[in-house]
Amino acid sequence: MSDCSVCPVLIVDTSINNTAQSSTARSRFAWRGGYLLAAFGIYMVDQSTKAWAVRALRFGDDRRVISGLLDLIYTENKGIAFGQLQEGGAFGRWFFVVLAMAAALAVFYYFLRTPRNDDRVLEACGLLLAGILGNLTDRVRLGYVIDFIVLHAGQYHWPTFNVADASITIGALLLAYDLVVDQRKKVSSQ
Repeated sequence: MSDCSVCPVLIVDTSINNTAQSSTARSRFAWRGGYLLAAFGIYMVDQSTKAWAVRALRFGDDRRVISGLLDLIYTENKGIAFGQLQEGGAFGRWFFVVLAMAAALAVFYYFLRTPRNDDRVLEACGLLLAGILGNLTDRVRLGYVIDFIVLHAGQYHWPTFNVADASITIGALLLAYDLVVDQRKKVSSQ
């Protein structure tokens, strides 16, 4: 008889525990959904600005936005970051597609495995996903990535880039910062 009186209590406790876990899982998914929605917004801005660049800048209609600092110039980048490895041909194109897909999957996996309270890493992953997918879309659709933003100071010119490249750079810097800060916390706590 004492065994039967314990059973309902265990069932109730288990169902309360399951409800709490399911609520926590929904909350974690909702926050991640927000970051993914923001990443989708950045992806759409990237694709929209590239479409604008094709229409407005493609035929040599370069624009000086801020003299000595910012120009908009249409370029087609068949290589990787900063115009490296341009001569890959069809093999290079599909190699970079596979590489970008693997990177997007790795970042997405890391995004899902990151604790909810680690906003900097979640933001960084969202930025990386938006940028990787933005450039991947160009590479699959066109065989090259559209770049059009040129920053320069005097004779120094930063390589031509786009919104996706900026998103990747900021995301990578946030991850690097997080690794340095996290490493310092671990060292100081020991």
